[in-house]
Amino acid sequence: MEILIRAAKVIDPSSPHHNLIKDILIQDGVIKKIENQISFDGTVIEHENLMVSPGWFDMRAHFTDPGKEHKEDLESGSAAAAAGGFTDVLLLPNTDPVTSNKNSISYYLKWNKGADVNLHPAAAITLGCQGKELTEMIDLHTAGAAAFTDGIEPIWHTDILLKSLQYLQTFDGVLINRPEDRMLTAFGTMHEGQVSTILGMKGMPELAEEVMIDRDLELLKYAGGKIHFSLISSAGAVERIRRAKAEGLNVTADVGIHHLIFTDENLMDYDTSFKVNPPFRSEKDRLALIEGLKDGTIDVIVSDHQPHDQESKQLEFDLADFGIIGLQTFYPALLGALGNKTENCIERVTAAPRRILGIDQASISEGGASLTIFSPSVKWSYNGRTNKSKSVASPFFNQEMIGKVVGIVNNGRFISND
Repeated sequence: MEILIRAAKVIDPSSPHHNLIKDILIQDGVIKKIENQISFDGTVIEHENLMVSPGWFDMRAHFTDPGKEHKEDLESGSAAAAAGGFTDVLLLPNTDPVTSNKNSISYYLKWNKGADVNLHPAAAITLGCQGKELTEMIDLHTAGAAAFTDGIEPIWHTDILLKSLQYLQTFDGVLINRPEDRMLTAFGTMHEGQVSTILGMKGMPELAEEVMIDRDLELLKYAGGKIHFSLISSAGAVERIRRAKAEGLNVTADVGIHHLIFTDENLMDYDTSFKVNPPFRSEKDRLALIEGLKDGTIDVIVSDHQPHDQESKQLEFDLADFGIIGLQTFYPALLGALGNKTENCIERVTAAPRRILGIDQASISEGGASLTIFSPSVKWSYNGRTNKSKSVASPFFNQEMIGKVVGIVNNGRFISND
């Protein structure tokens, strides 16, 4: 395979070509040459305002395989990831059975042989993700677990979190927690605020997220180690993490792409496409999340891809499942949220996730073999014909999108999205 990426702006601060417009020759899945202009008679990738960066890494996605392959499986999830520009995906352990032993880790690692997208399994911290008994984390790390988390379930048991921080230090493992005090969000369906009052729905207060972050930070001070907060959603959470970083604590955080766009006001029509956990909060919170991205408080942007079949979403709002898909529409959503600041935040889906997880960095340099090609100018329709996921649970479904991933290069192949 030999292709030429014509006149693409390089977005890679670690590359000497950063912010320069270059021709890039790809041969057998590896960058062979980067020059101002390359003569070439073969396949040429050429678009208005074309850009190229190291391959994107999604640090939070759920493929529901094994167990609920009718919602998503490894093939459909990987196809959606590739179409969304991701060469690598960290998978949540909330499968059936839960990813909590060597065999469940090897299930994903075997899939990776010959795959277009690299799947990195996160292992459960507790058996069944129930928060009561620790898994064999050292054995799981040896088997290839990329991180440790109970995924969509918060680590509610204080002693479990404390012991996890201590155990993971033996091999510099990454603990990921989604902060939520379930006693404060019980029976809640959306953000607690003026809109929930108007709609007559039980709210989920910001306090539930913030008291959990306070608890985890105190345990981190006591036990040492490092912790990654996933899906922070409130202004108070951003401020707490900002202070913790200033104090020198080893803490990182991510935000879901949709929380940069939507607020609780999008729920006025009771559309279950907007039912997520943590919930979309106020405009004040949304702006605080964007500011947290700009000043480096928030390290990573994730898709929080959670596929559901229509039977799980086409219900009364309070009965519908939490979660929406986000892989394939990630880039146009990012453009919608950040506009001309988007280029500055590409690092949040390239270098930052790899750095946190201790995975080798990708780069736009000769010999590089993982890259994402995209354009903010290309328009496309997201519908049943273009959707790669088995799920249609997206607030963008059947809409015209601006900004498209043209393709990825990974594992020796070019995967086109044209």
